[in-house]
Formats: sequence, structure tokens, C-alpha cells
Amino acid sequence: MKLLMVVAPKRYREEEFEVPAKMFEEAGIEFDIASTQPGECEGMMGGIIEAKLAIKEAKEADYDGLVIVGGLGASDFLWSDDDLKNLTEEFGRSEKVIAAICLAPVILARAGLLKGRQATVFESPASLKLIEEGGANYLNIPVVSDMNIITANHPTVSKEFAEAVIEKLSC
Repeated sequence: MKLLMVVAPKRYREEEFEVPAKMFEEAGIEFDIASTQPGECEGMMGGIIEAKLAIKEAKEADYDGLVIVGGLGASDFLWSDDDLKNLTEEFGRSEKVIAAICLAPVILARAGLLKGRQATVFESPASLKLIEEGGANYLNIPVVSDMNIITANHPTVSKEFAEAVIEKLSC
């Protein structure tokens, strides 16, 4: 079992990466880290992680699921990244597990994966507008699982988010 975890090159939210990553490791789930380019990624609170590959180098066929980390960097760097949009669409066509937390569910909406689906997102005027424009049925609850798609709305629910991903992978 292997996941692709995507983070912004700057201002990703540390606990939204660290908590799931630790839980995935404990569950025996491998993962690669991708960003807009390979190299060091800097979190909102100064944390540093290494992205192994650029999003455009990642291949959907190599992974069992996609996990997109939020934080302010998600809106700054990932919302408009066409490589990530295309990759997310590929995961959607394959019906693999796709998960996004905080501001990252907007990426799923932009890829057309939330049409008619229930989803949540970190509430901001822009994120709510984009989620609804993407056709999602917005729910103001911490974690939403709708078939193969998992969304979460806040860094404080990183553990529950990771649990939902692990549960979907074991189905």
C-alpha cells in the first residue's frame, strides 16, 4: 500500500502532514512526498520536509491513493496548479482513495471530483465559494467521507482525517 502526499512548497500546515504520516507509517502504509518542485518545503510554523518529486513527475498508477495537505500554502500554490489538477483528475478516474484537508479540498472541487458529493473545507469566503462552485454539498462538520473521497476542515482533526484514510484503504 502506497500513498502520494502532496504539500505546498511553503506554508503547508505541519500537523496535517505529520499526524497522518506517522499514522500511515504505523499502519504499514508507505508514502512519497510531492510538491510543485522537489526539495525542501517549509511549513507555516517553520517545519521542514523534503519533497521527493515534483507533482508533474508523479504517476497515479504508482499509488493506491492521494492525500493533499492544507495550510495557507495550499491556496497560494496548489489551488491553481494545473499539474496537481490533472493528477487529481487521474486519481478520480481510477476511483482510488483521494483525501484533502483544510484548504486543500478546493483542489478536488477544481478537478471536478466533488460534483454531487458531500465535502467539507476550512471556512473562508474563497474556499466556500470554490467548493460550492465545484458542485459539492458542503457540510460544516470536521471529516466527511463520501465513497472514495475524504475531506476534513481543520488541522485539529488531522488524526480523524488519517483514520478515515486508513479505513478507506483497508476496505
